[in-house]
Amino acid sequence: MNTANAESFRNVTIVGAGVIGMSWAALCLAHGSEVTISDPAPTTESQVRAGLADIAPTLEELGMRTDDLTARLRFEADLAAAVAHADVVQENGPERLEIKHRMWATIEGNAPAHALFATSTSGLPASEIATVLKQPERLIVGHPFNPPHLVPLVEIVPGRLTSEETVEQARAFYSALGKKPQVLHKEVPGFVANRLQAAFFRECVHLVAEGVVTEQELDELVTSSIGPRWAVAGPFQSFHLGGGSGGFAHFLSHLAPAMEQSWKFLGSPTFDEATVKLLSEQAEAYLGDRPIEELATQRDQAQIALMRALGELPPAPAR
Repeated sequence: MNTANAESFRNVTIVGAGVIGMSWAALCLAHGSEVTISDPAPTTESQVRAGLADIAPTLEELGMRTDDLTARLRFEADLAAAVAHADVVQENGPERLEIKHRMWATIEGNAPAHALFATSTSGLPASEIATVLKQPERLIVGHPFNPPHLVPLVEIVPGRLTSEETVEQARAFYSALGKKPQVLHKEVPGFVANRLQAAFFRECVHLVAEGVVTEQELDELVTSSIGPRWAVAGPFQSFHLGGGSGGFAHFLSHLAPAMEQSWKFLGSPTFDEATVKLLSEQAEAYLGDRPIEELATQRDQAQIALMRALGELPPAPAR
């Protein structure tokens, strides 16, 4: 964590030790935080230690030190005790409002008054979660794109009563972790990145279900066209460039009408029995002979190479 903010966020409590929580813990540890993990599952510690060992090589590729990574890690199943000295509480519990209400009531009742309260929910708005709090202005959504230790984005989504001080505190915390926080201007279901992903995937499913392409062909099409294009220039900048010397205004007047007409032909598939069967069979034929761990490692290495190419990471360390 950068020195300007390290002391402000020294003690981080991670609530929930699933895939997201484990990834947050790895990132915080690699940036020098004291990390407490709170999860009632009896196998939490062994699973987390194994998971951190798997994540460590990626952290090293990102230029972080991983020697003694777990020296500042402790486990505390009792939530009240786990947050007693926290500067930050990053909650990653189940996507069920009643569970989050119970957790946040306990957290607020036992955490220090200065602690940042963040939930990495992917669907529940901070305004609904905060109804149980005496000080709802303290809670904010800090929604990462999975896995948090690798993908830069964190969507910061204030609730209706979230204070500007909390927003800036969250922005400082995630920036100190090397993330790219993006503050949304209003709450919407699914936030932004997941809504874009859902809209795009809907058409992917439609095209495969209609027999236009296979899953493998669609993946190859995306990774050789809009994937690399959008990695360096998002949709609006890309269409601005597509407008030539006239920029986005020219695109809107000359090309956008045809695009608008094409919206009428976009699909609205459902995951009915036939579609699920087709998608599952194609996924097995396409990817089933390669272990998930191998695919994940390949993805992570390619992601790191791309981030380096874009100047978002320092050059690879000498071997």
